Amino acid sequence: MFFPNYTSNGTPWPATIPRVAGRPVRVAFRKTLLDGGGSPAHAATYLRKRRIVIEEALMADPEDFARIFVHELFHFVWLRLGNAKRKTYERLLAGELRLKAAGELGWSAEWRKAKLARRDRMARTRRWREYCCESFCDTAAWLYAGVARHEEFTLATHLRAARRKWFARTGLDAGISI
Repeated sequence: MFFPNYTSNGTPWPATIPRVAGRPVRVAFRKTLLDGGGSPAHAATYLRKRRIVIEEALMADPEDFARIFVHELFHFVWLRLGNAKRKTYERLLAGELRLKAAGELGWSAEWRKAKLARRDRMARTRRWREYCCESFCDTAAWLYAGVARHEEFTLATHLRAARRKWFARTGLDAGISI
């Protein structure tokens, strides 16, 4: 399967994803997936190969499938976003951390956020940059997967609003490049 796979009206699935531009991404399914550390994973993205692999069991849960699919798709968007826009997102997250804001919009960002030290943010370490990327992808999934509520959506409402505004101001609501 390839994404985008447009319906007759020209919009990609799920319909809440902004219009997509870019070469297709191959989507494959596997019974089981392991992350780099050997732990079970729901999905994996291979940017250079333009490939997303998703755990088959997710097809039985449309909301989790949509949330995880959108998260993985937005790894391609993060890659093409450009340094200037990525740094404005980093500044948004840094402001949240200065407020000691708890919560996130997905587990992949949440566990990374919990491991951050102040020096990670100040030195823009790999740990910080990975957190920023995962936060971006989890935020996109919250915005565009069409899932209103989920136990992993733990970020405060006013901070969610600021992220929504950042996505709109950055132009991502109008269209994304993968």
